[in-house]
Amino acid sequence: MIERRPFASLGAADHGWLDAHHHFSFADYRDPARTHWGSLRVWNDDTIAPKSGFPPHPHADMEIITYVREGAITHQDNLGNKGRTEAGDVQVMSAGSGIAHSEFNMEDVATTLFQIWIIPDAKGGQPSWGSRPFPKDGRAGRFVTLASGLPGDDDALPIRTSARVAGATVKAGETIEYRFAAGRKGYLVPAKGRVVANDVTLEPRDGAAIADVETLKVTALEDAELVLVDAA
Repeated sequence: MIERRPFASLGAADHGWLDAHHHFSFADYRDPARTHWGSLRVWNDDTIAPKSGFPPHPHADMEIITYVREGAITHQDNLGNKGRTEAGDVQVMSAGSGIAHSEFNMEDVATTLFQIWIIPDAKGGQPSWGSRPFPKDGRAGRFVTLASGLPGDDDALPIRTSARVAGATVKAGETIEYRFAAGRKGYLVPAKGRVVANDVTLEPRDGAAIADVETLKVTALEDAELVLVDAA
């Protein structure tokens, strides 16, 4: 089963400095049919204006993955971590027992990103943050694991949940595959480009909620950039 969730159907809030679109219930957006997908709790599609951002605020008991699509985001937290994550790269914050952080677009252009929250396998623990660049050509024509708490994903940023975040770039006319273990759920968003996921056509920034699928085949109708979460 693959359920297309058109971008136009997402929750939305325009705060001036932040243009946010919510795949799942978040802040003032409430939809009982879209509260989570397995352990995937939040997928926000954010555009942050230049020289603006999220002031310091707290989190606890959540794995927060940020995939930067355009521009860059600068992170700072009360543990002393500070770093800048550029387009195509990923940062991970394990909120654990509690962390306060800010996320600012210090650039002269708008930053666009996906902010993904996944429920951890256990509450508490020491909070942490990490970021790393990933070779852009390494995900050409295949899914590459960017963040994961699953066995065997040692090259990815670690998260404290039985989930995986993967990315891919696909040229028009190419098809790539991803295999799900039994009982797993997937959520796919094409950051760019129109694609067909099995037999479901997705426009850019649409969501696809995937269940009871063993093999996902994604064919790019135009050059595409994909982000996929594989969750329990």
